[in-house]
Amino acid sequence: MTTYQIGLIGSGIGPSLSPALHEREAAELGLRYSYRLLDLDVIGLPLNEVLAQARAEGFDGLNITHPAKQAILPHLDELVPQAAALGAVNTVVFENGRAIGHNTDATGFARSLSRGLPDAGMRDVVLLGAGGAGAAVAHALLSLGIEHLGVHDVDQERAAKLVAALELSFGTGRATTCAPEAVRTADGLVHATPTGMAAHPGLPLDESLLRGELWVADIVYRPLETALLAAARARGCRVLHGGGMVVLQAAESLRLFTGVEPDADRMLAHFEELEGEPAHAS
Repeated sequence: MTTYQIGLIGSGIGPSLSPALHEREAAELGLRYSYRLLDLDVIGLPLNEVLAQARAEGFDGLNITHPAKQAILPHLDELVPQAAALGAVNTVVFENGRAIGHNTDATGFARSLSRGLPDAGMRDVVLLGAGGAGAAVAHALLSLGIEHLGVHDVDQERAAKLVAALELSFGTGRATTCAPEAVRTADGLVHATPTGMAAHPGLPLDESLLRGELWVADIVYRPLETALLAAARARGCRVLHGGGMVVLQAAESLRLFTGVEPDADRMLAHFEELEGEPAHAS
């Protein structure tokens, strides 16, 4: 029987649920599967050396998370078209000696939002964060039919670059840069920065901007109830935590690593067992 060796590269990833999600579903599928955390902060080596070491050790694939989703690009041999369009990779498959970059974040977020907030307003949405995760979320939102997407990032140049890339894919005017204050008139807010993670506590914007008519989605899942979601709930907003996205992107990654189709509903149920809360709580 084939044994799959998979890893996750990122910083501060000790609390990650990825090992449990992947290994549990692989066992259900009858696969021998080992999932290791390759924490850049713990290993103390540059990203390219960690990637090279994983390749040399015979890993079958890797998941990539903050802060490496864009930094990994120059070190890969090939990008599939979607990952190239997004400019970010969260999944690397080693195939015939080549490291091939994929992105399952976009489909994972789109499926999570559709399941968790199926009747969310789609006219105008603000996205906080234009990094690797933000790029994937932006494509997902526009693919779902959001009429206008406002993108804000503390790095204004990065926000502008993402908007330019989105215009190439979706047409002029569908996305623009914006200030956080755009939330005051938006239908929805999606948060895609590390703020709110266990290692990066805090709020990504002034909570006074939140109002009850707004829906709020956070891609952070550790903790599930970020400071942003707590503030949004307190103001009567409908909210979506990051659990559904992490499960559904993991399901697609597992398929890419093994060629076997996982049971996404079973993985969502496993998330609930692990966390004590549904993956699409709102």
